[in-house]
Amino acid sequence: MLIASLVLITTFLNTLFPSSLGQRLTSLDWSGYVVVSDFANPQPVVVSVSGSWTVPSVNVSPKDTFSAAWVGIGGHTDETLIQTGTEQDSIDGEAAYAAWYELLPNDSVTIPTMNVTPGDKIRASINLADLATNHWSIEIDDVTTGQTFKQNFFYDSSRLSAEWIVERPTVNNSLSTLADFGNVTFTDASATMSTNVGTISNYPFAQVTMQNRQNRQLVTVSSLTSNGTSFTVNYLNSVASAQSQLSKPLQYKNAVTPHEKFLIVSIQVHESNTGASLTQRTHMIEGRLRKGNISTISFK
Repeated sequence: MLIASLVLITTFLNTLFPSSLGQRLTSLDWSGYVVVSDFANPQPVVVSVSGSWTVPSVNVSPKDTFSAAWVGIGGHTDETLIQTGTEQDSIDGEAAYAAWYELLPNDSVTIPTMNVTPGDKIRASINLADLATNHWSIEIDDVTTGQTFKQNFFYDSSRLSAEWIVERPTVNNSLSTLADFGNVTFTDASATMSTNVGTISNYPFAQVTMQNRQNRQLVTVSSLTSNGTSFTVNYLNSVASAQSQLSKPLQYKNAVTPHEKFLIVSIQVHESNTGASLTQRTHMIEGRLRKGNISTISFK
């Protein structure tokens, strides 16, 4: 059964950094890494992508939430995308997992012969088998259980980019709510451009961070490991997002509840940035906590 239809509606905002750090992008639905031959003038040279990850355990939510981890080719600057991966969702109060593939503009296809569960190690790859005929091979393996899927497809890909992504998909024509997937670590990330096989850091790359329409960050994306083959995407809730922006370690004194801890940190951060008295700041933050609106607290 198809769990969610993964539809590309990605919007990127671009920030340039020194070449050793790559670029940093924000997206409404993608998080992870993208490589191209040249960001200023990408060429259709990508012929393979591969990577591994472990299926995360999703935290069940009363509201339906969705997430997908995948590798793919195309889609960064164009509307073609060939991809395969796993989905980890919370639907009707229950966790749901599946392996799938997709060739845009068609919907994703669940692989019925694979039954993935949290903790399973996944290995996925997409390879151009025949350039003259646009013949592609999609393979995804559950290394833990030995289940495997491999199938050939004819597809006219742009071949402009390769990706390793955690996504919140579009479901029923609407951008879904991101599931609390904990974290996903991609390993053994590799791509081939023409005849050159390399890791993410061997090519011009961009780190992509997901945010919502209110510009609130939904995940963190780690730096690449020293060999350029691995990184981690972490789900980020509102409290964790606020605390992650603190510039120095947190020190709590005699705080007996999470709210008291959060309150102490908030006062410390705001003290040097506002002219309000300590009493005024305390009342402001306590009022927000009582309303359960922690995400409105900003740290600058």
